[in-house]
Amino acid sequence: MKLAIVTAFPPSKVTLNEYGYHLVKNFAQKKEIDELVLITDVTEDPKQLDFDTQGCRITVKDCWKFNSYKNIYTIYKTIQQEKPDAILFNLQFMKFGDKKVAAALGLLLPMIFKLKGLATIVLLHNILEQVDLGSAGFTSNKLMQKAYNFIGTSLTKLVLKADIVAVTISKYVTILEEKYKADNVVLIPHGSFETPPLPNFNLPEGPKKVMTFGKFGTYKKVEILIEAVEQIRARTQEDIEIVIAGTDSPNTPGYLAEVKEQYKNVSNITFTGYVEESDVPVIFGESAVVVFPYTSTTGSSGVLHQAGSYGKAVVLPDLGDLGILVREEGYRGQFFDPNKTESLAEAIEDIICNDGYRRKLAKANYEAACSLPMTTITDMYLQKFNKLIEAKLTEVLV
Repeated sequence: MKLAIVTAFPPSKVTLNEYGYHLVKNFAQKKEIDELVLITDVTEDPKQLDFDTQGCRITVKDCWKFNSYKNIYTIYKTIQQEKPDAILFNLQFMKFGDKKVAAALGLLLPMIFKLKGLATIVLLHNILEQVDLGSAGFTSNKLMQKAYNFIGTSLTKLVLKADIVAVTISKYVTILEEKYKADNVVLIPHGSFETPPLPNFNLPEGPKKVMTFGKFGTYKKVEILIEAVEQIRARTQEDIEIVIAGTDSPNTPGYLAEVKEQYKNVSNITFTGYVEESDVPVIFGESAVVVFPYTSTTGSSGVLHQAGSYGKAVVLPDLGDLGILVREEGYRGQFFDPNKTESLAEAIEDIICNDGYRRKLAKANYEAACSLPMTTITDMYLQKFNKLIEAKLTEVLV
């Protein structure tokens, strides 16, 4: 099979680049795949193909740019030239841009290629019905929220024109089937990026690292984390390092620089900036606990799956998709009220001051991650593609 994957890909900073990396890495191990064609965004540095391809040919086509109105043409032209057997779109609604027209044009592509007769699957990481537009940094204006919801509904209808739309959370399946009367939606879990050998659940010497990972400034705020750790330091003898791993959200440029200045008198705090893929195991491996200082959610959490893969205890709010994931996939964590610093401080303290409890959570999360490795997830996509291709061949013969 010659499979095209439309995705951002490291060293890209566009959303879902990391998920795209792990999809490609695991598809390349499959005997059924002869060639992968990466339909990726343009980057100055070459794409990060630092894994064993098992003899699978990988063709990289840098042919689209974030917020470009030309993406629909350049992607269409490239896929027409490459002639793949099937296409997987690794999408969320702002994949191709944060400008409405650029974003919308890109989302027309799955429908176009289905009409062209190609087997087409969309992996849709979020749905607008489950996004708090205010907290997620889109708009707090009620009138504009209605406009966004109308646009989102219209775009969802277009995305659903693909052969199959895969979502990562069961609730999304229910919403799409009930609201849009869709009969082509399937549940394919997010999966865990890596399943390393059984981790060493001991912590390294030195300060206990309380780490958060992501793009910050909209619904991910680090002030509450810094202040919570300061409360713990004030009442315990724990030696704690705060590690803020990641960058600003595209919607809030300069956010972390402002936080760094605001809390410049706080000791033992590290801002890592962008974390290269090769450094991710180190960041997680050294952490005592991974914290999710979120006020809302916008889809399945890759960071939660990463934390599980590396055998880490987590502290998280019982919100929307995070709460669903914990219950459906077997993850465990200490919940906190996202509006109360004291609640977060107590949750972190319960873990870092109780090593037995930390280990219990860490082992449970590792087991949850092992139950859904990315190799299993890519097998699920291949089964769907094989059925689609077979059905389309039958239609042609008839």
